[in-house]
Amino acid sequence: MLVDSYNRTVDYLRVSVTERCNFRCQYCMPEKPFSWVPKENILSFEELFAFIKIAIDEGVKKIRITGGEPLLREDLDKFVKMIFDYEPSIDLAMTSNAYLLKGTAQKLKDAGLKRINVSIDTLKPEVALKIAQKDVLDNVLEGVEEALRVGLKVKVNMVPMKGLNDGEILDVMEYCRERDMTIRFIEYMENVHANVDIKGMKSDELLDIIGGEYGYKDEGFDGHSPSHYYKTDDGYRFGIIEPYEDDFCKTCNRIRLSAEGQLIPCLYFDEAMSIKEPIQRGDLKGAALVLKEVVRTKPEKNRWSEDDGEASSRAFYETGG
Repeated sequence: MLVDSYNRTVDYLRVSVTERCNFRCQYCMPEKPFSWVPKENILSFEELFAFIKIAIDEGVKKIRITGGEPLLREDLDKFVKMIFDYEPSIDLAMTSNAYLLKGTAQKLKDAGLKRINVSIDTLKPEVALKIAQKDVLDNVLEGVEEALRVGLKVKVNMVPMKGLNDGEILDVMEYCRERDMTIRFIEYMENVHANVDIKGMKSDELLDIIGGEYGYKDEGFDGHSPSHYYKTDDGYRFGIIEPYEDDFCKTCNRIRLSAEGQLIPCLYFDEAMSIKEPIQRGDLKGAALVLKEVVRTKPEKNRWSEDDGEASSRAFYETGG
């Protein structure tokens, strides 16, 4: 079992398989050129899997595959199958923008993927074009429908932004209700790579809008999830993720592995340790020691405090958010 110095059990590993992405979203990396880290700089699936086996043996029970956009990594379903075959009971999920999902959903499901999180920030093509800087909406929605058809459980994330998609909060929520998909509204997370003109929305603003249409009750937090959940009077459940609140970190059970082998204790910290060298030389004990040290030094909370104003220089596309 992996336990940090604040007595939190760490049993959730997010694995970025690439920092490449085919979108250039306003809240993530709107100005980054379409380039990528050379293949020789990133860990192979076999190397990532060697570390994942260590993590599972040490007590990790949930693995989420992320990017960048993970579906840009060729043969991703084979990587999913490696993990599933090693430990079929693992909670195996993925985060994707869904642009390439229509053609891959069945293979991923057959390989052992259980769940997928998809970003849907708008249902209007012109707004999607403005946010992602690419005509993406049709592909995204088709990918979601295919994932549901093959039996993947789908959860939707939306980042509400004033002047962009703030008029669609109820529309996107209704789209999810109709398909029995939970939606989580994510407060915009300040970062140095995003469009400086973005203005996010706070939870009380979101609840005012939702409350104008639906009665709801507060259900609080669900286990280790960072989402604060609510249930409408007719039983639909939605969440809000508030990274600036202390509760966001209180029960955090996550660490993150980048495609280049950086093991990261917290999304909004620059500190990390590399497992690349020990894994590549076959030193599994050395990699396990790195894992334990990263867990031991996991910080109590992130640096999103609006009082200290610190900002990480590591981009979200390197760690999968």
